[in-house]
Amino acid sequence: MADFSDKPVFILGAGGIGTALAWSLTRSGYPVTLVDANPLKVAEGQKNGISVDGYETLQIPIITFKEWVAPPESFTLLCTKTYDNSVILARLPTSTFVVPIQNGFDPELELRDHGCEGIASFVSECQRDCPVTRITRPGSLHIGSRRSLTDDECSNLASLAAALGAAKLFTVECVEDIRPYKATKLLYNAAISPLAAMAGVDNGELLSDQLAKALFFALLLENYAILRHAKIPLARIGPFHPDTVSLILRTPWLPALMAMFFRPSLHGTYCSMAPDFLINQGRTEIDAYTGHLIRLAGDFPCPLNRAVLSLVGKVTGEGLKPQRKFLQHLAESLPKGILH
Repeated sequence: MADFSDKPVFILGAGGIGTALAWSLTRSGYPVTLVDANPLKVAEGQKNGISVDGYETLQIPIITFKEWVAPPESFTLLCTKTYDNSVILARLPTSTFVVPIQNGFDPELELRDHGCEGIASFVSECQRDCPVTRITRPGSLHIGSRRSLTDDECSNLASLAAALGAAKLFTVECVEDIRPYKATKLLYNAAISPLAAMAGVDNGELLSDQLAKALFFALLLENYAILRHAKIPLARIGPFHPDTVSLILRTPWLPALMAMFFRPSLHGTYCSMAPDFLINQGRTEIDAYTGHLIRLAGDFPCPLNRAVLSLVGKVTGEGLKPQRKFLQHLAESLPKGILH
């Protein structure tokens, strides 16, 4: 057994990623407790187990967040939305080995100075009140360090990666430095999620609808420019490095070809921000995506991200339902020359 097999392992958040990780570790023979704030999902999991579409159902301990108490020496995989981090971190002992597998950047989490993180490039969607998930786009789980690690932390990281990879639900790639992968995921998520969630469209429509595609490509270029201006290293996730994506988007005719190439892989994929526009009192991860990019930009021009942040705030603040017309509102609010 891997090094962490003698310690309690908790996965916080029974969403798409959390359920997939819990299923993988359980399938590989490691005891895991899944924790979620939704009592309906917990009750369903206690009764019928957890499952990944196309695979067997597994029985594991699953408890509510109210019941959860983290022992001083334990493993915790943090698979919740970033806006829930504050209440979770307040209950985590400093001796807990925490591995966030989230999207976006949370300033409070950064202050904890945890050693490792994971970034999922596979896309998964979980049923709202049931721990049943499906992989809507295959991909990898990159896992690695965000600072220098102690020998124990290195051992923990290696054993966790081996255990997750043994189930073969997704590919696990151990990387020396996770930060370039996290920055690259931010580049893409901060372009996809706000647009798809506001408009209430499938991710694939960002490459078929002309206005959505223009906004999507413009956001990708602005996000890339911000990260390069801030001297943030980037990594390849998927077929192209962000440098190549930027070059393609700035070359006549190539963006249209790239859209045709990627449209099938995005079709039917889940936008994790979309449900937040309809539930959770309008709380979204927009600050962990777009807000973080704006803070990185400082005085560097980022008109599209600022417009996105403002419009998402208006839509969620007023409790408006996602509609395609918000993309038109966004386009009309931009200075001339932003969209080509």
